[in-house]
Amino acid sequence: MPLTLVLAWVFALLNWTTPWGAGDPTFSENALSWMFFLPAGIMFITSGFMHTVLAKSTAKNIGWVTNGFQKEIGFVSWGLGVAGLVASGMGTDAWIVLTIVISFFLLLAAAQHIFEIVKSKNLSPGNTIILIYDIGLPISLWALLISNGSFSS
Repeated sequence: MPLTLVLAWVFALLNWTTPWGAGDPTFSENALSWMFFLPAGIMFITSGFMHTVLAKSTAKNIGWVTNGFQKEIGFVSWGLGVAGLVASGMGTDAWIVLTIVISFFLLLAAAQHIFEIVKSKNLSPGNTIILIYDIGLPISLWALLISNGSFSS
């Protein structure tokens, strides 16, 4: 998951555009498009697959035991992933709305992972390394939206 975040930044820095990105985007527009295409699109779809089809091994990697709630995480991940792919080519209004949803989901997930680290000493890679993504994607999205002037009248 953190790799998709890094790749999105690298592709934006290389000035590559997403498959349906704008013709001549600013850096922040291009970077936002990549953020929604890769870590918010492709990665959430992959996460949906991991939490449903590969639920047992995914739970084990996180340091948990699989249960029905895990599949619900998978279902919401698929929805967020499809929304991310669609939003990657839509522009500011879609980016702001999806950033709010993604930020709530990922930052509260990060809080839960941190709680598990402190309370249960759960240092499984799926419970610790994921924090880079859970915190890094919302920070990246908000920083890019602000730098893009998305909130100026």
